[in-house]
Amino acid sequence: MTAPESDQLVDKITEGVKLAIHRLYERIKKEDGEVVIIRDGKVVNIKARDLKPNP
Repeated sequence: MTAPESDQLVDKITEGVKLAIHRLYERIKKEDGEVVIIRDGKVVNIKARDLKPNP
């Protein structure tokens, strides 16, 4: 696999992961659920509806 092909593959995988995360957050918002994240080294639960959209 050449370097440009490898870069394209990485780009496709990255976009797929971003799309999957976006869909997960949307589903959690519909269910009024929470997302667990790490903020400043601490585990924090955040309501999905309180998440800011990522452009």
